[in-house]
Parts: sequence; structure tokens; C-alpha cells
Amino acid sequence: MIRNMIFDMGQVLIHWQPAVFLEREGIPETDRPPLLQEVFGSIEWIQLDRGTISFEEGLSAMCARLPERLHGAARDLTLDWWRNNLLPVEGMADLVRELKGLGYGIYLLSNAKSDLPRYFDLIPGSECFDGKIVSADWKLLKPQHEIYETLFREFSLKPEECFFIDDLTLNVEGAYYAGMSGAVFDGDMARLRRKLCDAGIPVRL
Repeated sequence: MIRNMIFDMGQVLIHWQPAVFLEREGIPETDRPPLLQEVFGSIEWIQLDRGTISFEEGLSAMCARLPERLHGAARDLTLDWWRNNLLPVEGMADLVRELKGLGYGIYLLSNAKSDLPRYFDLIPGSECFDGKIVSADWKLLKPQHEIYETLFREFSLKPEECFFIDDLTLNVEGAYYAGMSGAVFDGDMARLRRKLCDAGIPVRL
């Protein structure tokens, strides 16, 4: 029986679309490709999610590959992207609150940087979460088996009582390997609600 719902953050609770961020920030179109590659597509971005380098180290490496005129944008996109780009996924807060009202435990399992506490409370539905596992805090990344085991251990959860929602098939497969059931969210809320109902979770259709 499912008793706990586990949510990813990017592309589940909030939109994560770096190309859109650059457009919203007013970055000239010709400057967007290097920022996409050297910031969001960089090894340092992954290392920041894993918590193995500092923000200063990451930014220094990124900026070394970028022209000086883009250093300020790289800093803003790394440290403060959320100030202008925290865009909730439509309908997800309603689902989270509905599940909380039905008595389910609500947890976050996200590949994210150590600054998540600065902005998580701004995400609609965040007040419903009973606990969070953030990759940078544990120096682990989904779909490593150990990060799922950390979730279970830290919150005394039974894998078979958990249902995991993520936008990446590989991460959901990792959850299955760890003993959870789950669903890949592709942006279609109606489809996700049907998947939950199929799993015995009585949400509205």
C-alpha cells in the first residue's frame, strides 16, 4: 500500500528550461549558446549538484571558458537563477496539496545545489513537504542507488510504501531498482493523475 509520495523538483514541481531562462534574462541570442554549454551544460554544474565543489570554484571554472562580458550572467544564472525563473508547473501544487489532504507523506528527492533552502519555500505546495533529500547535501546523485537508500533511512520509509515522480526515466528506473514504484512525468497532469489512480492512489481525475 502506498503511503508516501516522493517528488523530484525540476520539470516536476517547477519548470527547468535553461534556454527560457536566458531569454527571460534578456541575454542576446548570440550569447546564449556559450552560456548554455559552459554553465548549464558544464561538468561544474553537475559537480555543484553533487556537492563536491564550491560555488566559487564552479564559477571560476565556468568563467575561465567564457568571455568577460558574460561573467556577470554566468554568476547570476548559477547563484540567483531562481529570482526571476522560479516557474511552477501548472497543476502540481494542487496535486501535492490534494495528496497531503489524503494523508500521504510528501517528500522531495532532487538533484539540486546546496542553495535550495534559499528558494524552496517559494514553490507553491512546498508547505506540504515532510522532508527533503537534496543531492548536494549527501554528495550523491540520482540515479545512484545510495541516494534512494538515504531517503528511506533518513525518514524511516519502506520502499514498497513509496511512489516516486520524476521527469527522467533513468531516475524512475533507479527508484524501481531501490524497491519503489513510480511514474515518469512528461508534463501531462491528466496522464499523471491516471497513473496515480492506476497505482491505487485515489486522486481526482
